[in-house]
Amino acid sequence: MRVSLILLVTVALAACASSGSKEVVQPEDAVTMNSEIYKIGAGDSLSISVWRNPELSVIVPVRPDGKISVPLIGDIAAAGLEPEGLAGQIRTELSKYIKNPQVTVVVTAANSSAFLHRVRVTGAVNSPTSIEHSKGMTVLDLVLVTGGVTEFANGNATKLYRTTQSGVKVYPIKLDDILEKGDISTNYQLQPGDIVTVPERMF
Repeated sequence: MRVSLILLVTVALAACASSGSKEVVQPEDAVTMNSEIYKIGAGDSLSISVWRNPELSVIVPVRPDGKISVPLIGDIAAAGLEPEGLAGQIRTELSKYIKNPQVTVVVTAANSSAFLHRVRVTGAVNSPTSIEHSKGMTVLDLVLVTGGVTEFANGNATKLYRTTQSGVKVYPIKLDDILEKGDISTNYQLQPGDIVTVPERMF
């Protein structure tokens, strides 16, 4: 009897947890990017530390060409790499001059992320805008920030442009259905870098 009661309570708690969960709306074939993996960009500031070699430890900016200058090595490409990957490349190059170098790369100022982690909406909206991405932000949230669509908007022809690991993909959005019918099937959660375009109607 006691075992049956414990099982009943466990099932009830699981049911409550599942009923309170919120479904995330995403394009069915979307290939999401891992937002937790930071890649170095132009304008970032990097702290490069070489253990027991303070003369080789520097703080450097990533130049517009995506490169940095490192003592002994000279110029080396940094943009597009993860900090650990860049540390590995510097380690390989330094091993030509010193034995078993231990290299650490830390992003001290992620200036490029301010641009990369934005979402944008253009076209037939009252105030086309570019804003910083927030976790959980949806297409509707972004459109409301602009003050809504104009009287000439063709909302159901709206498109979401997203950069994925397999290239840029385009997803149709039924914006009129979202705004007028409450149909949120295409009210996708946004990701950093997303662009939403709202075209005008053809008269």
